[in-house]
Amino acid sequence: MGGYELVRSDDAVAAGGADLESGVGNSKAAAPSPPPSPSTAARQPRLVSLDVFRGITVLLMIIVDDAGGFVPALNHSPWDGLTIADFVMPFFLFIVGVALTLAYKRVPDKLEATKKAVLRALKLFCLGLVLQGGFFHGVHSLSFGVDLAKIRLMGILQRIAIAYLLAAICEIWLKGDDDVDSGLDLVRRYRYQLFVGLVLSFMYTILLYGIYVPDWEYQISGPGSIEKSFSVKCGVTGDTGPACNAVGMVDRTVLGIDHLYRRPVYARTKECSINYPENGPLPPDAPSWCQAPFDPEGLLSSVMAIVTCLIGLQFGHIIVHFEKHRGRIINWLIPSFSMLAVALLMDFVGMRMNKPLYTISYTLATAGAAGLLFAGIYTLVDVYGFRRPTITMEWMGKHALMIYVLVACNILPMFIRGFYWRDPNNSLLKFIGVGV
Repeated sequence: MGGYELVRSDDAVAAGGADLESGVGNSKAAAPSPPPSPSTAARQPRLVSLDVFRGITVLLMIIVDDAGGFVPALNHSPWDGLTIADFVMPFFLFIVGVALTLAYKRVPDKLEATKKAVLRALKLFCLGLVLQGGFFHGVHSLSFGVDLAKIRLMGILQRIAIAYLLAAICEIWLKGDDDVDSGLDLVRRYRYQLFVGLVLSFMYTILLYGIYVPDWEYQISGPGSIEKSFSVKCGVTGDTGPACNAVGMVDRTVLGIDHLYRRPVYARTKECSINYPENGPLPPDAPSWCQAPFDPEGLLSSVMAIVTCLIGLQFGHIIVHFEKHRGRIINWLIPSFSMLAVALLMDFVGMRMNKPLYTISYTLATAGAAGLLFAGIYTLVDVYGFRRPTITMEWMGKHALMIYVLVACNILPMFIRGFYWRDPNNSLLKFIGVGV
């Protein structure tokens, strides 16, 4: 989503080399330098720690997808609480925010940049619609196609596209021109972006705890294609359980229940699974909502996904405006620890960390963890130069979207199984010695 250059070392800056990621606000007496030519920009290496961070997130996603069903600690939390898997989505969004800061560090034409951002977001949204809308049903059925009346409208890539677009618009249009010499100066320069993040957070929290959720019904196909109807009793305000939360109600009302994800994570809760915390048969006294569709990447919860991306923007600004490694790391660690502390306090008083709802405590906890991890990777890779041990992660980070499409969306497994000789069992899997 735009190129970004490697942060020059402190020694290079001290020796007179210009730090390409430092902002002009660092030195009030510094004369503005012309933008680098395309040939010069092409020779400038990438910010390695960002690629490594992205690669680690991709690897974590693959591990979670493959081993999550066997190791509960690697699977998503059935509802409240955090597991390793619950950090993957916020980490991606955080990375998008940091990369946007570097990609839009210089914006000669704001309207043109906005048009390109909209086009990129639309492409990403449409790709997500194809990959997660229901066209591909699985590696075992080898079938494709989807009923447009029941296509899933939201998904991982769609959420990233929405967050990317809003964060890009903020980065293009909502910048001050204040000089930056400290963390407070940074807050002042990007106060409008921070204001947008605060407004979105307050708006989401008010809607989550303030919308009245009435009783509702849904239907699913039973054996023999017989439609079974269920009624869910709610009539409450401020409920954050699986059945009667405002996030699900907004998605059912706006998107329609037929366009939601049909394998909700709460199917693994104690109420809905005999094999809790794994998937299993329904208990005899299972509540009526256990089989209801629920989208973990729905509309209302995506509001806080935008906030995560905006937080990533602010961490990227630290790269742009602070030359010294020490200053960057300190200005990453302080907000990271602060967000974690606030998140733990919120969780303690009842505002639970919850990924499906993308609660504000979950937002702060995962963003704080992302900030600490990014600071650690930056220290190891860009400060101390530990490149060789992370070369695989760096490669994965550079090709994150391709890996996601091929592996996480089952395109590669379907390709391997989809070509066979006369009998479906004579596929490439048999050729390489793996049983079908």
